[in-house]
Amino acid sequence: SVFEVRHDTIERRAAVKVLRAEYAQAPDASVRFINEARAVSRVEHPGLIQIYGFVRRDDGISYIVMEYLNGETISARLKRAAIGLEVRDVIRLGWQVADCLAAAHSKGIIHRDLKPSNVMIVSDPHMLNSERTKVLDFGLAKVADAANVANTSSSVIMGTPLYMSPEQCDGANRVDER
Repeated sequence: SVFEVRHDTIERRAAVKVLRAEYAQAPDASVRFINEARAVSRVEHPGLIQIYGFVRRDDGISYIVMEYLNGETISARLKRAAIGLEVRDVIRLGWQVADCLAAAHSKGIIHRDLKPSNVMIVSDPHMLNSERTKVLDFGLAKVADAANVANTSSSVIMGTPLYMSPEQCDGANRVDER
């Protein structure tokens, strides 16, 4: 679950992603949640959501404090566009996502759940058309050489079926940067 919060003293907005109580005691879910924060923090790229902190309480409930994004997902943009996106917009936004993923791949991180609802479009006056993409939700990311990574059985299928590669349909552990 993700919530918008505001720090009363410094008046900064943030998003807090909470691992719900029913998953807090499940070792795989808990480790994947930690790895999500770790994966995003390993890569310095303006196209990734920024992580401000991670907390694990004594009762097992964990949460990630991250950048609050004011924008819309590519999924929402597609629904709003009556006839789809212009080719130039697809190329511009697609290039930004690809650049972000290349940075993640260079650190041994593979997203494994990339889809239109996991990419936000936010305002950025320094970018062409004043828009930047932000890749979200690294909860299923494969992190090379990460400590305490939950091992994924080669037969486990993880991700959103409509957006998965054939290799991922064969098993989540077989996925690489290609």
